Amino acid sequence: MKIVVLVKEVPDTYGDRKLNLETGLADRSASETVLDEIGGRALEVALAHAGANAGTEVVVLSMAPESAQATIRKALAMGADSAVQIVDEQLQGADLGLTAEALAAAIRETGFDLVITGNQSTDGSGGVMPAMLAELLDVPQLTSLNSVELTDEKVSGERAIDGGTATVSAQLPAVISITERLPDARFPNFKGIMAAKKKPYETRSLVDLGVDPADPAASRSIMVAISEKPPRTAGTKIVDEGDAGTKLAEFLISNRLA
Repeated sequence: MKIVVLVKEVPDTYGDRKLNLETGLADRSASETVLDEIGGRALEVALAHAGANAGTEVVVLSMAPESAQATIRKALAMGADSAVQIVDEQLQGADLGLTAEALAAAIRETGFDLVITGNQSTDGSGGVMPAMLAELLDVPQLTSLNSVELTDEKVSGERAIDGGTATVSAQLPAVISITERLPDARFPNFKGIMAAKKKPYETRSLVDLGVDPADPAASRSIMVAISEKPPRTAGTKIVDEGDAGTKLAEFLISNRLA
């Protein structure tokens, strides 16, 4: 079985987040970059299955600038067998449509029985990539799974719904996405770090994948305006001089909050 896991380098959630007002893109140099936690959990699902089932191949796939190679190699150090990185300057600021096209093309080229992703990244938080990939690959999708069971023929798991849970399943090949309820990613050990240096690592461009970012027939998002978040202003302070209740009521009424 071949499992392709999508991983992503993102700004550390504990760091500053800033917008470049010239490009309209996130300033990724404003904080440390790390392997997205939900991608690490997706990888852990694949590695746990591989550890219990001989013959399972785990490939990590990422669309990222060349500078992200060290972060992606961390996934190899954790136990993945190989990595594919899509690197192309034309992908800078790519919307979800172009991103999905590039990832789907790479997945087709690599070959797969199962694609595992996180439910949404911590930087873009689009939450639609798993469904877009399933559509482009023409395979079933099981999204936002809180548990995963995998056999040679099918994948199943539980998904939260209003008032309970639903058990869903699909025949392979398929695309699934998982939530933060799945286990944390394992830490790479020294042996894994050393082994990662010798594992296959392939880079692909849009030309290699046959994807045209300027395809007139494809839908693309266009940025029309960029603005900085306005500074916070001081709120209204009510001092109790025996009439605080009246002042509060007047404030709520004047702001149409009551």
